[in-house]
Amino acid sequence: MEKIAGITIWVLLFVLGSCIYSFLNVIIYRVPKKMNFIKGRSICPACGHKLKAGDLVPVLSYLALRGKCRYCKEKIGIRDTIIEIAGGIIAVICAWRLWDAPIEGAVVFAFICILTVVAFTDIDTMEIPDGCHIAIAVLAVISFIISAAVLPGVNEYMVTDVTLISRLIGMVCISIPMLVMALAIPGAFGGGDIKLMMACGLLLGWKLTVIAAVLAVITGGVWGIFLLAAKKKGRKEHFAFGPFLCAGMVLAIFFGKALVGWYMGFWQF
Repeated sequence: MEKIAGITIWVLLFVLGSCIYSFLNVIIYRVPKKMNFIKGRSICPACGHKLKAGDLVPVLSYLALRGKCRYCKEKIGIRDTIIEIAGGIIAVICAWRLWDAPIEGAVVFAFICILTVVAFTDIDTMEIPDGCHIAIAVLAVISFIISAAVLPGVNEYMVTDVTLISRLIGMVCISIPMLVMALAIPGAFGGGDIKLMMACGLLLGWKLTVIAAVLAVITGGVWGIFLLAAKKKGRKEHFAFGPFLCAGMVLAIFFGKALVGWYMGFWQF
């Protein structure tokens, strides 16, 4: 009976994460188009038909409709469904890693939700909405209050248990060098990337922010080399760097301490 109850909890967490990420898909689609993402029925992008509740069940509707619109039979892109599945997986991971600190888990999940919007909006438009930076900054304030008053040192994986000094250093330790590079080399970094690192530094503190930036530079560099080798981009063409910064943040949250320990091991004789 306990096993069934446990499985049910994890399934419900997956469903909840998928539903939240289904809403994020709406934000990702509507915000760049200056559309209201709170009001208004969802429509098929191909035929404009208003979708019913049965057409909007995360993951299941896509499978039931075999990836096609119920009304015009036009193919539906699979990206939204992949994002919904990812949302379910992320919700389960956050709960598993931070089971003893549920408020912390909620903060981390909310942060990753915002990063998801940042990443895919940047991919689609090469821009990062200021609303995302503001949301992360608000989350940072909430996390500081939680860390200071409620949950100091509850769980080894906590990321919001960061001092104010670390947060303030985190705001500038990466964003300022990025700004200097952007001024010295036009187009090196976008303003959205710089503001993103400033907001994220306020939330994560300087250590995880530095780790995230290093990981972003490595993965982004590899991707840039691939694009050049495949002749998909020229030397002077830009690609969205925000997704790599976001991926670096997520990796730093879950593996930052382990990565630091692994790196420091090289210096032990």
